[in-house]
Amino acid sequence: MRLIVGLGNPGKDYAKSKHNIGFMVLDSYAKTHQLKFIRETKFQGEYVKLSDSILLKPRTYMNNSGLSVRAVAQFYQIKNEDILIVSDDLDLPFSKIRLREKGSAGGHNGLKSIIEHLGGQNFNRLRIGIDRDDNKDVVNYVLGKLSKEQKKNLENLFIETNNIIENFISGQSFEQIMNTYNPSKSL
Repeated sequence: MRLIVGLGNPGKDYAKSKHNIGFMVLDSYAKTHQLKFIRETKFQGEYVKLSDSILLKPRTYMNNSGLSVRAVAQFYQIKNEDILIVSDDLDLPFSKIRLREKGSAGGHNGLKSIIEHLGGQNFNRLRIGIDRDDNKDVVNYVLGKLSKEQKKNLENLFIETNNIIENFISGQSFEQIMNTYNPSKSL
């Protein structure tokens, strides 16, 4: 069983914010495959259960995402290495992706909560760039709405993230997925 988690904040006020890119990625995947999320209180989130995987959108707010992730992982006995977390990243250009097998929270409170509740950093990450605006406070920037230009870039991003999720669900090794989708480094 594999678990794919999109990070975000519940509610209309946050729905189109940059910080909710993880929710948007899972919503795109669900729409493409005609899946419907179900709210489940014991998981503190919304989820879709497929035959060999689960899609999860925690409803705990970003800073407590680990509560929901741990509840699902424990219930279905999912190992950390079979978890993929989709989150926003201020340090990447908008819509650029970076896949990693493990690492620190990097200042991201959702990842910090997941590390704390899973008891380690050895879970897979799909980080999506939301860029940074040095003229704005970080909290206001990440909770701010996407610009029209940024919204236009989402269609191509969602094609790529849908493929990544599909590869992860199909059991492809994360190393192989990283080799396929991470931007190559110039020599």
